[in-house]
Amino acid sequence: MSSGHGRRTKGGHEEEHENHERWAVSYADMMTVLCALFIVLYAMSTVDQVKYEALAQSLSEGFNSGKPDVLSGTDGVLEGVTAGTPNASAVGGPAEPASTVDPAALPPTDLQLAQQEVARLREVQAQIEANLAAAGMGHQVRYLIDERGLVIGLVANDVFFDSGSAALQPAANTVLDAAAPVLLAIPDRISVEGHANIIPTSGRYATNWELSADRATQVLRRLVETDGLPGGRISATGYGDTQPLEPGSSPEALATNRRVDLVINSSMPDHVRGLIPSVVDGTATAAAAAPAAAEHTTETAAAAAPTDDHDDDEGH
Repeated sequence: MSSGHGRRTKGGHEEEHENHERWAVSYADMMTVLCALFIVLYAMSTVDQVKYEALAQSLSEGFNSGKPDVLSGTDGVLEGVTAGTPNASAVGGPAEPASTVDPAALPPTDLQLAQQEVARLREVQAQIEANLAAAGMGHQVRYLIDERGLVIGLVANDVFFDSGSAALQPAANTVLDAAAPVLLAIPDRISVEGHANIIPTSGRYATNWELSADRATQVLRRLVETDGLPGGRISATGYGDTQPLEPGSSPEALATNRRVDLVINSSMPDHVRGLIPSVVDGTATAAAAAPAAAEHTTETAAAAAPTDDHDDDEGH
């Protein structure tokens, strides 16, 4: 006879009863975890201000900081208090003076850099003037400090170049040879810029472009081949009659515009070189330098900002 507690197989073993409610155990575990998660989230979202201030007080006393400072207008505590720094009222001693920063240790501002660069260029100018004075050519050269750097003008007036000619006169060679030692001693790049007046050329040169370029080239060759200036530091450019110093066709304008400029190019960043003219004419102030610094900061931030074009393409 069979008992009713279960079937027996042919081998005489009773089959185990299958449990169809095992999922309830996993479900209960999951609900327990979720309940704990929501309890933690709720606890994090509500802060007891009294208990929080008590905790801050305890931490402050633990660090020997005395009573925590609460600044008006804010909800935070311990603002303005440095952990681990004894308060004079807590230890009963005199208050120590706040540490000061040496201004000399701070990085220079753009305006200060521009002022330093102008001072350096003026020193270079003074050295060239001294050499030219010793050579008897002290009044044959004009000087200008602008955003490019120091401009040394060899205004022709038949002293450096004949009309319609690029051949260097003896006076031009004397000036270049006197200035060369100073140019060799500085690391700046040198630009030689040739110019011509508005009188059309004839003969050897088809236009004033060729004439001005040849004048600049002759000056470059003198400095490199005779005076030893490294060729990698110097370049020559011809501007024709497009950049006159004096407009018009008067004899003075024609003589002044027939010239070659030696430009000692400043190595300062663009936003610093832009302040040089205002430093030279004495109108530079910290407020005037602020827009240039802000523009430089904006450009730097824009260059450093990552682009999202690739991500946008992927999103589409």
